Amino acid sequence: MLTALAAVVVLLTRIRLASPTHRPAGRSDFSKSVLTTHTAAGVVALLLWVPGLLLTSVPLAVLGLLAWWVVAAAGLLLLARWLPSGGRHAGDVVTDEWSQGPGLSLLAHLGMLVGALTFTWIVLAQGI
Repeated sequence: MLTALAAVVVLLTRIRLASPTHRPAGRSDFSKSVLTTHTAAGVVALLLWVPGLLLTSVPLAVLGLLAWWVVAAAGLLLLARWLPSGGRHAGDVVTDEWSQGPGLSLLAHLGMLVGALTFTWIVLAQGI
């Protein structure tokens, strides 16, 4: 179930932030390469993690785990767009049609961090 939720986070983040018709929500913009890294690492993680679990293959699971950590790190970088800026010329907070603040991003990307920690525990402590 946690793997399916992680896949949903990757997919919804891509859909939400890749739209060319609106400025992404937050206080600042982000590099498109971070979004691309988030999506690509998510796909790689799923392609390695799921077979690693089904086949109980430690090498596949470990590679998938590394990809999940890349997803979590990129997600936290995307979440940083909500950090307040103290500059005189800082822009106002921009919201979008998905939410009125960072709540959805916080839930998704902190959840992804908890998921990566859980996956790490599964691989290291339980030995798949």
